[in-house]
Amino acid sequence: MQLNFQRLAALIRKESIQILRDRRFILLFLGLTIVQLFVYSYSASRSVYHMPMAVVDQSRDATSAAFVQALVNSQYFDVTMYLDDESQAKDAIDKGEVKAALIIPPHFAAEVDQRSANFLMLLDGSDQFAVRSGYSAVGLVAQNFGLQMSAENLALSGAVSSTNHTLPINTFAQVLYNPDMNDKWFVIPGIIGMILQTLAVEQAAIFLVRDREWGTMEQILATPVRQLELILSKLIPLSVLCLLTLGMSVALGIYWFGVPFRGNLFLYFWLALLFLASCLGLGLVISTRVATQFEAEASAMIFMLFGLLLTGLFYPRTGMPLVPQLIGDIAPLTYFLRISRGIYMKGVGLSFVWSDALILVLYTLIVVFISSKRFKMRLD
Repeated sequence: MQLNFQRLAALIRKESIQILRDRRFILLFLGLTIVQLFVYSYSASRSVYHMPMAVVDQSRDATSAAFVQALVNSQYFDVTMYLDDESQAKDAIDKGEVKAALIIPPHFAAEVDQRSANFLMLLDGSDQFAVRSGYSAVGLVAQNFGLQMSAENLALSGAVSSTNHTLPINTFAQVLYNPDMNDKWFVIPGIIGMILQTLAVEQAAIFLVRDREWGTMEQILATPVRQLELILSKLIPLSVLCLLTLGMSVALGIYWFGVPFRGNLFLYFWLALLFLASCLGLGLVISTRVATQFEAEASAMIFMLFGLLLTGLFYPRTGMPLVPQLIGDIAPLTYFLRISRGIYMKGVGLSFVWSDALILVLYTLIVVFISSKRFKMRLD
């Protein structure tokens, strides 16, 4: 399809003027961003069960195996991999493969008998729910396990229990990326993605039906404008507005809420632009299936609910049944959340988030293909 840049520039100018004239839309667009950012930053946390955990067992004895089993029996942790050293465990957390890593030092059983055993639990500080639940659970399990071992040793030796006995295991838990467990540090990187998805999907969904309801579509179709030129003229100004919203959200997160940005800002914005493309493409698909702005806004609200409930923003996907997880996969926010939290809080590079970026690329191609097949250059 031939693209006439002169016509495209004229259409972009027309759309930009139309947006700038609607001051209520600009205030609502930017105001909604600020309101959501502040409201969701103070949301409550909840407990998480069955967190994937890596185990580095350097002791490899019956006592260490029993302690790992005690953590699994608590229902808070599921052992998904055994690794050789602490560096591998941290790498698994960076990649998002596990939410926690248990490091058991050598001679664990002997140290338990001597009441001087130590272990290290690494927790993913970029996940609000996992770190809070894991931090409290590991201390409780270790305490109960220590009391059980003390009781067994006393029973075997025939000694009388004393309240002065110290516990045989000392817990050392280290929270990565968010040592103070600040709620805002958990929420802000995810809320930025949800705001972008809500705005991009909703506005892209109504861009065709709005022209039909306002009666401007007839005038546009009377011109020699091409299908691609019409779509780009709608999406480019909207993309610029969304990027402005992104920049404002990141700035508020850093300078108002004090959330440190540890990653590459250039990489973050490029991947955010890819995320925006997938959201805009999804909005295009919706716009080809609805007849009124009300229907378009209602459809966009459904994806906002997906973002709140099924993408991992507030409720961890690891504890969800299969069907809700599959429904959550429809929303591009599911993949951008791992990118945003990884780059924003962990400072990881493209080598850690490339799989989610690739999914967003495929997602964008699919939704754009579907929308182009369904988009018709006519009024009916």
